[in-house]
Amino acid sequence: MSDSDTPWEPPLAGTETEHLIGALDRLRATFRWKADDLDAGQLRTRIGASDLTIGGLLKHLALVEDHMFTAKMRGEPVGPPWDTIDRSGDEWQFATTGHTPEQLYALWDGAVERSRARLGAALADGGLDQLAHISDPDGNHASVRRLVCDLIEEYGRHTGHADLLRESIDGRVGEDPPPGWRPKSG
Repeated sequence: MSDSDTPWEPPLAGTETEHLIGALDRLRATFRWKADDLDAGQLRTRIGASDLTIGGLLKHLALVEDHMFTAKMRGEPVGPPWDTIDRSGDEWQFATTGHTPEQLYALWDGAVERSRARLGAALADGGLDQLAHISDPDGNHASVRRLVCDLIEEYGRHTGHADLLRESIDGRVGEDPPPGWRPKSG
């Protein structure tokens, strides 16, 4: 098996930055695999009493990606497409009414692409130790390392949700995408 068959696999022995980015990319790939190739009805599937859906998770994680490496890291507004999305209601970031599957996949794919570029630029400009814009009430700023770790945690939580939702939709289970997998949708 070559690296090109499993590009999401973190290095076996790399730098701290390579391991953190590798862990994040592995979770992104696993989440995208769990969310891939679903129609509108499947993207709205719920289980139990929860309102979570895979479509809602695509939208939420797209917002988190943009917010993490724009507002939190750089102190800039997140901008399009978030500045035109209806934010009414408590759960607006999970609501998918009026969004097609193509729009939801494009929203997430675009946010990840923007995040990779923003994070890559920040790493080239100062590494994980540089301070981000966001700070606590006492003025202590988070490091870029902290933001990456927070995003890994966010993906860990929601990839588990997507795992349960996807299994209920069509039985897809597994820890990682199979070798050679590439998104079919989006």
